Amino acid sequence: MSTDSSKRVLITGLSTYWGGRLAQALEQDPEIETVIGVDRRPPKVELERTEWVEVADSHSLIRRIVQGAEIDTVVDTRLVVDSVVTSARRAHENNVIGTLNVLAACSGPDSCVKKFIFKSSAHYYGCEQDDPAYFTEEMRRPHPARTALERDIVEAEAAVADFADKHPDMTVTVLRFANGLGPNLNTSHMRYLALPVVPTILGFDPRYQFIHSDDMAGVLEHAVRHDLDGIYNAAADGVLALTEVTDLLGKQWAPLLLPWGTGLAAAGLRRAGLAIPPEMLQQLRFGRAIDNRRLKATGYRYAFTTRETVMRLREHQRIAPLLGKRNGDGYRYEREVEEFLRRSPSVVRRDRPAEPVKNVVPGGRRTAAPKRAKPRRPAAARVGGPDYDELEAEEVIALMRTLDAPDLEALRRYEEGRAGREPVLRAIDSLLSRARSPA
Repeated sequence: MSTDSSKRVLITGLSTYWGGRLAQALEQDPEIETVIGVDRRPPKVELERTEWVEVADSHSLIRRIVQGAEIDTVVDTRLVVDSVVTSARRAHENNVIGTLNVLAACSGPDSCVKKFIFKSSAHYYGCEQDDPAYFTEEMRRPHPARTALERDIVEAEAAVADFADKHPDMTVTVLRFANGLGPNLNTSHMRYLALPVVPTILGFDPRYQFIHSDDMAGVLEHAVRHDLDGIYNAAADGVLALTEVTDLLGKQWAPLLLPWGTGLAAAGLRRAGLAIPPEMLQQLRFGRAIDNRRLKATGYRYAFTTRETVMRLREHQRIAPLLGKRNGDGYRYEREVEEFLRRSPSVVRRDRPAEPVKNVVPGGRRTAAPKRAKPRRPAAARVGGPDYDELEAEEVIALMRTLDAPDLEALRRYEEGRAGREPVLRAIDSLLSRARSPA
């Protein structure tokens, strides 16, 4: 894939899951000269050569960064698409005012920006009883926005469309994503589908279409590497009824929500610990599906269908408790440590290319997060026990991909002393053989 048009990339919302994933992908490509991320909060993933600048959505500060670093591609990943994560006022400030500020930073006769990519949401279309089977990119929203979040998304996209009209020489990409599922996502749908009994609305079995988190990151990277002008729906192939989704997850579903007064019932669920945002209540009634053919015509190939995405979620839900993730296992940004590892001449840098210092970013604080190996927990904390013994051979093999050589050896000893399943032992031997072979 060509990266000729994108050499120096700025990612807004580096602390978001999508901003971090995109930065990790781009910094592995030597053709990408510079990756800079801006956010109010530090990154949540380990980064190697991405520079983080701690700034708010101030157009003047972002403009100085864009000009100082000669940014040619801006990827805006800040959009809040789940109204339970913040207040309506803050969501509006982020989604609408923040978008206007980022667009203003990319404007001007002296701007070096050639490509602007906006991560949007299929919430743009809404969910109503008379919706089409699939929304295409050419379709306008058929009904006025019902919720504050949907109004924000419509208003933000209108600002992007106006920006595109005023800058015909710039590639402006809008990506409308379906609901995402993935092991590292923390969304209302992920929490909803994690329940042992999934509450539904009496008399409704809505259509659902998902996209795997790997494909969401892949679509963003694809947009950076290609000039995709216009609007593109991003969703996996296939549509499932909600009852099919719960069946694939091995869950029970129960019509606990009445079709009238659903908002009051949802408020009761919120007090019980389950927050269902208003935009999700509409989806639990009528569902939604979007046409993904336009993006596929550009050459992107989805790694997972909707059904496969749900099955991967089931695999994650069964295996995650066995991995025993503890406090402190995840990455945490520490400014002083990162500054030391990045800047100190005492740090030994093996097989790391020299970092080009072509431009100085005026204003703001800069830093980066070098990638380091996480401390490995003992194998006993990761495999074995009665929960392990209940796994099918295929699920054990999926679990192996998260283990290193010492843990694989411990797993082999445990398996030999229990069921001794030949497919499991063969898979372990194969992984160990690869691990021991010279690079």
